[in-house]
Amino acid sequence: MKGFLHQLFDYNFYCNKKIIQQCSALESVPENCERLFSHILNAHHIWNHRLLGIPNTYGVWEMHAIDKWEDIHYENQRASFEIISNTDNFEKRVGYENSEGRSFANETKDILFHIINHSTHHRGQIMMELRKAGVVPEPLDYVHYKR
Repeated sequence: MKGFLHQLFDYNFYCNKKIIQQCSALESVPENCERLFSHILNAHHIWNHRLLGIPNTYGVWEMHAIDKWEDIHYENQRASFEIISNTDNFEKRVGYENSEGRSFANETKDILFHIINHSTHHRGQIMMELRKAGVVPEPLDYVHYKR
């Protein structure tokens, strides 16, 4: 399980890095791309902190300047790899409160997969925003990454 999760997070890192590079090279980034990518970074950060049992620093829809994306992204990745490497029981339930203050608990493996799936979902939205702005996004399919 650890090896597969490390692979998924490496793929996630690769895809987010591609988005950062592509947006950083644009003269003007569509506002919704900035909003959605900031959200990806924030959600990843929040889930990592829930898994670690420590308070999070960012709000779920907090905006970040593009020149800060890479640092936040790197820290998210480092924390996720540390979580995976140090977890012995991926079925362990982790309790947390959502952004509305409601209490929930999910298994560690499900939270880790959610981080990946959530990022993929919003990257798809970012790619559509880029297309609407006349920018051809790079392919981010898992099979392209594995080639």
